[in-house]
This record gives sequence, C-alpha cells and structure tokens, in this order.
Amino acid sequence: MTGPRERAAQLRAEIELHNRLYYVEDAPQITDAEYDRLFRELVELEREHPELATADSPTQRVGGAPAKDLAPVRHELPMLSIRTETDTQDSGAANFDARIRRELGLDASDPPVEYGAELKLDGLAISLRYEKGRLARAATRGDGEVGEDVTANVRTIHSIPLVLKGKAPDVLEVRGEIYMTRAAFERMNRRQAELGEKLFIN
Repeated sequence: MTGPRERAAQLRAEIELHNRLYYVEDAPQITDAEYDRLFRELVELEREHPELATADSPTQRVGGAPAKDLAPVRHELPMLSIRTETDTQDSGAANFDARIRRELGLDASDPPVEYGAELKLDGLAISLRYEKGRLARAATRGDGEVGEDVTANVRTIHSIPLVLKGKAPDVLEVRGEIYMTRAAFERMNRRQAELGEKLFIN
C-alpha cells in the first residue's frame, strides 16, 4: 500500500506531466474534471500532512512556472502605444476627427471619415512571432524598441495557438493584449484561498 509521502510525490509528478501536456504541448490526455480530482487530492493530502508540501508542488503556484531570466528582444518594428482619448465631449470627437483628417491629408471637400469603435481591453502588450506557422517567440512591449522574451510564459496560455491552422506565411507577427477576464481572476483567487495563499489584487 502506498503511504502519504509516496502518494504526494506520485500526484505531483502526474499533475506536472498534465500541466506540461495541457499548457506547453497543447496535447491534454485527461479531462478537466480528472485533473481537478488529482489536484484536490494533492491539496487535501498536503493539508493533512503539511510536511509533505514542497516548494515546487503544483499547489504552490498558479499556472506554469515563470521564467527566471527574461532575455531582451529587439522589435523589428517599434511597438507603439495607442493614444488614449479622454475628452468625452462633442468637442473632443470633433478635434479627433480634425486631427485624423489632417494626418490623412483630407480637406473639407473630401467625404467624411467612417470610424469603427470597440472596447479597449487593458492588459499586457504582447508580440507573438510565428515562423512557418509555429509560435517562435513572444515578447513584451518593453520601451517600444526592446521588450522581454516571455515565450515560455505565453505557452502556458491555452487560448494562444502554438501552431497556426491552414497555410501560414513564413513569418507572421501578431500584436495585441494579454488580459484576464474578471471570472478567471475570481477563479484564480478562489483557488488561492483554498490553498491558504495570498489573494491577488487588480
């Protein structure tokens, strides 16, 4: 019969394997419910036997292990910020339109400019570089010229494809924001609370 120490080691190894398969290799072998059962068993075992909780236990961190050293990455084209418009009055919209028309070289005889608007999601600006359809590098904006290599961290985000479907160009760079929904943030904090860990604040 397996004792608590051996079972805890077995669970840690099994959970780490499934973390790698799910987050890094994008090839899960068990359902979310099966994973949660393993994780809960380890949490309960470490709660009953605190001496078995190791610093590298999956219960001691959220998501994949962060990179210890982030190498600098020089952007081929600068990563610029989008200017934030804060004037919500009619005059602000008119000034914005006048500036856009000026920058486009339009005068009063040209037709009106049509605009599209969407919600601004505030997160971490990221550049994803795909080579031959495979994620080759992920980098933060940094100062716009040089960012940090966060490829290992980004590979833990299951909504970011590691391999593009269909025909892809030799090199494709996608820029956007990485953010966490409120529901995901609350789930993460519930898990932190279950583990007796410090809660995150937004």
